[in-house]
Amino acid sequence: MKRPDASRRRFLRTASLLSPMGVAAPFALNLAAMGSAAAQTSSDYRALVCLFMMGGNDHGNTVIATDPGSWSAYQTLRGAGSSPIALPAPGQPGGVLPISPATAQPGRSFALHPSLAPLQQLFNAGQAAVVANVGPLLEPMTKAQYQANENRRPSKLFSHNDQQSTWQAWGPEGARYGWGGRMGDMMAAMNGMQTFTCMATSGNAVWLAGQDTLQYKVGSNGATPIRALTGSLYGSPMGAQVLQQIVTADSANLFESAHASVTRRAIDAQASLNAALIDAQGLEPLPTGAGNNGIAAQLNTVARIIGGRSSLSARRQVFFVSMGGFDTHDNQATKHAGLMAELAEAIAYFQRLLADPQIQATQQTTLFTASDFGRTMTSNGDGTDHGWGGHHFVVGGAVRGGDIYGRFPEVGDGTNDDVGRGRLLPSVSVDQYAATMGRWFGLANGQLADVFPNLGNFGATQDLGFMT
Repeated sequence: MKRPDASRRRFLRTASLLSPMGVAAPFALNLAAMGSAAAQTSSDYRALVCLFMMGGNDHGNTVIATDPGSWSAYQTLRGAGSSPIALPAPGQPGGVLPISPATAQPGRSFALHPSLAPLQQLFNAGQAAVVANVGPLLEPMTKAQYQANENRRPSKLFSHNDQQSTWQAWGPEGARYGWGGRMGDMMAAMNGMQTFTCMATSGNAVWLAGQDTLQYKVGSNGATPIRALTGSLYGSPMGAQVLQQIVTADSANLFESAHASVTRRAIDAQASLNAALIDAQGLEPLPTGAGNNGIAAQLNTVARIIGGRSSLSARRQVFFVSMGGFDTHDNQATKHAGLMAELAEAIAYFQRLLADPQIQATQQTTLFTASDFGRTMTSNGDGTDHGWGGHHFVVGGAVRGGDIYGRFPEVGDGTNDDVGRGRLLPSVSVDQYAATMGRWFGLANGQLADVFPNLGNFGATQDLGFMT
């Protein structure tokens, strides 16, 4: 009995939101109604959420090896100087938080940063996994090959802008298409409203740029409206309506006609999305434990959009959220602790929202972290500098959680994993990391080869196994 009532309320809410839209209302109302009807025939929905840590996250204090040899080397590299950045041992006040991977790495033990308690809980509950030492690679490479410059390597290593772009789009700054957008290209036909395939909450991201699909930017209140088309304009309530009629009117001029067409689509999309969004008032409020948690606010918006997937006729969506501040060259001990607290609190909050009865998308949504690069294991006296490989989290109901995937690197100075100052030579490529999620998302092998041009270089290890 509740489902028809809920559908009726959604229809009435859609109609009330679209009524002020004038000429755009019939088309937008049609889209919303068609989307709702189409989505009710399919329960096949999946969403990928990229959480990008801008600046280069310090992986060395995010996931820590605590076996005696590793811990001793860690203390040597990070515990000296006037401002040591080594964390307290497990069991000590404020000490690192032990985790027990389901698949043992012989002779190793592990822990998370003390501020990551919510992620420790998700890991222990089997809803989060760690993927060790991920970074951009064109093909497998050993330290000897790196030093001899034998194998191809990503260009402009250790550069913020270039490595952000390389992580997201295979090449340095200036790359045009990202692998999130290319996934969107492959799957957009499954969506009744393809406009809502690739969605960003924090500005433009090359990760979402497809060849055919465009990223759609949203804010905490949903779709960003075109200014002055609603409300009062120059003190007149009629001004906005007249302006809307002008900018959406057909014209014999090709430029004016194209502009009007784009404007009409934007108005319709805004109305449809805002009508579909789950009301924030009915959900758990934003957390306050880590202060003003901006990434939690972004994930709140993502969850509300996912909750409206039926009205949007969405079956495949990719989302991009980001948080800054990770370029911790100085004052790292304090800065990084705050960042870890904000990150963990936001991810745990997002998981609770996905489990809310209004959304119910825990199994259908996978969140993963990414960053420019990892950082040096050696301290610069008060922080760390730009590195290469780093450790990342994958979270969701479809994740084979409670485990570490990939070989965890040796800790020390001059190891076979170290290409200088503790910069990790990645042992897992971004292509492998991404393709593992791409298979879960629904891409066939041929599509994966198209989206990830270097994937074939990694042979039988193209799927890391952390997705069900």
